[in-house]
Amino acid sequence: MATIDLTGAEFDATVTDNDIVLVDFWASWCGPCRQFAPIYERVSEKHPDLVFAKVDTEAEQALAASANIRSIPTLMIFKQGYLVFNQPGALPPEALEDLVQQVTDLDVEAALATQQD
Repeated sequence: MATIDLTGAEFDATVTDNDIVLVDFWASWCGPCRQFAPIYERVSEKHPDLVFAKVDTEAEQALAASANIRSIPTLMIFKQGYLVFNQPGALPPEALEDLVQQVTDLDVEAALATQQD
């Protein structure tokens, strides 16, 4: 699928209507964001079954504020509508691939049950 641009109007539906959604919050003036962009794009091409989205924090300031973005790039990952990963900073390709595998393998129901105990 490669990456899609995500707006505030589409955010909730995208997160709830797809099993796994990765969201890269970025800005064009951000050096680390520009370094992370090709890594994110390459990994997205290897996982066409997942949604890889990008949010331009300059164009979508209200969405960035509601997501409590304080530093960019910030990567958020949602599985079955739940936020399961939220971390600022660019990741190397191997770390992003490993993270994708961990989230794919994650049993959300079991994780939620553990949190409630």
